[in-house]
Amino acid sequence: MTKNLLIKLEKIEKDYTNEEVVTRVLKGVNLEIAQGEFVAVMGPSGSGKSTLMHILGFLDKPTAGRYLFKGKDVSNLADDELAEIRNEEVGFIFQAFNLLQRTSVYDNVKLPLTYSSKKFDKNKVTSAIKSVGLYHRLNNLSNQLSGGEKQRVAIARALVNDPSIIFADEPTGNLDSKSGKQIMEILQDLNEDGKTIILVTHEKYTAEHARRIIKIVDGEIVDDYQVKERLIAKFEKDLTK
Repeated sequence: MTKNLLIKLEKIEKDYTNEEVVTRVLKGVNLEIAQGEFVAVMGPSGSGKSTLMHILGFLDKPTAGRYLFKGKDVSNLADDELAEIRNEEVGFIFQAFNLLQRTSVYDNVKLPLTYSSKKFDKNKVTSAIKSVGLYHRLNNLSNQLSGGEKQRVAIARALVNDPSIIFADEPTGNLDSKSGKQIMEILQDLNEDGKTIILVTHEKYTAEHARRIIKIVDGEIVDDYQVKERLIAKFEKDLTK
């Protein structure tokens, strides 16, 4: 068993049925991810990479196979049990940001804590916002922010519960190149601090910011390798505000 194993998939399959037509999206996927890794999952549209992320992030269940998270089989948990794990253990960053409209940065970031069993701590919210350099935007509404700033708010929201793992689904897809570099540097810094990150992307350039790349085609992993010389995102910044 891999040291500090966080995730282990054993022969994971996922079928979708539409008008009695069964489509197999994942075909016997085996995968191990250790704590502290930065993994990019690459694949063309329709390859199954998003379905894989949904299963890994407790948003969906496999049709067959076993999913072990921190050594516990979570393959057949009830929806409410999956929701609890998802809220306590996972942070999500999406391409479309998924912020509450006309709501302050502070209120967007605190949202996961309102569903948590943990005691609410205002310092967690402000600390997460400071970590992405947006404390000066604390009371700004989401519709007053640039695309890059919105994604940084989404990262702060993903961090506020101190999750075991962060999923980033095409996090730079709606951003210009400068804002995209800012987001990738924040993700790299989080990984340097010990966060486990799974990045889903169809772009090779974005994937090469990770430490490990998994390629999925037609529902099967066809390649899995360490990035020898990963790209390091750097930008002119002032995150001290």
